Amino acid sequence: MTTATVSRWARFRESFLWYSFWRDRVAVVSFLVFALITVAAFMSPLLAPADPYDLTQIDIMNSELPPAWMAGGDPEFPLGTDAQGRDLLSTILYGTRVSLLIGFGAVILQATLGILFGLLAGYLGGRVDSVLMRIADVQLSFSTLMVAIIVGAVFKASFGSLMFGEIAIYMLILIIGVAEWPQIARTVRASVLAEKKKEYVDAARVMGFRTKRIMFRHILPNTLSPIFVISTVQIGNAIISEAALSFLGLGMPETQPSLGSLIKSGFDYIQSGSWWITLIPGLVLVLLVLVINLLGDWLRDVMNPRLYKG
Repeated sequence: MTTATVSRWARFRESFLWYSFWRDRVAVVSFLVFALITVAAFMSPLLAPADPYDLTQIDIMNSELPPAWMAGGDPEFPLGTDAQGRDLLSTILYGTRVSLLIGFGAVILQATLGILFGLLAGYLGGRVDSVLMRIADVQLSFSTLMVAIIVGAVFKASFGSLMFGEIAIYMLILIIGVAEWPQIARTVRASVLAEKKKEYVDAARVMGFRTKRIMFRHILPNTLSPIFVISTVQIGNAIISEAALSFLGLGMPETQPSLGSLIKSGFDYIQSGSWWITLIPGLVLVLLVLVINLLGDWLRDVMNPRLYKG
């Protein structure tokens, strides 16, 4: 580690953000839980007792086994099995990885679109601003889930269920990302409208810098705080949207488990007493979204001095 790296790390440890993080127990616990879930999900090939994608490891005779602590449970399946005989712990680990990939991928896409359109609308103004914001207004007039359902149904009808299943993860990232970009675009536009009136922007124009350089190298870095806050919250929203679409049959297929598809696959078996197939993945989904939202709330409070009271 170089001296410059050590110096930057030391300055970060002394920063207000680091200090406020360790002072907030809710933020610390939320981060630790989120980190634990994320690490376990992305290390699922190493941690999972079985591979839910490997048909040779699945025995239909083991279907609907209760968790190991209940009567009739098998220690080989700590959280029980689903209706197909797959180990529920393994499917949850693999499914959480899929849900996180979709959540982060969708937010990266919507942040890219939102930042680009927000910068253009806020800095250029005029007709560009009017056209982009009217498009955003039209899209915001529809429910995000409604847009995702319509687009998902069209893609599924166009490609067929088999083809859609192979590209489902990419389609969900595209659908959710495109459906949510107006939220970030409006936030960026508001920040740009405030920043472009400041002296450093006037100085950049006087020095002859191009519009592209002024927008991306001067204005954008000063608008990142609200982008980070809203992107954190949008990750949780994207995961919920994926779960809702999967529950409606327009998301991940049951052969490629996500938290939403696991909840859907076990919903029909609640009446028969196999509650764990739906309840346990549902609790994991609630916990994951909860800690993400708590981290987003802490980040929002810290980056807004008027709200922060730490």
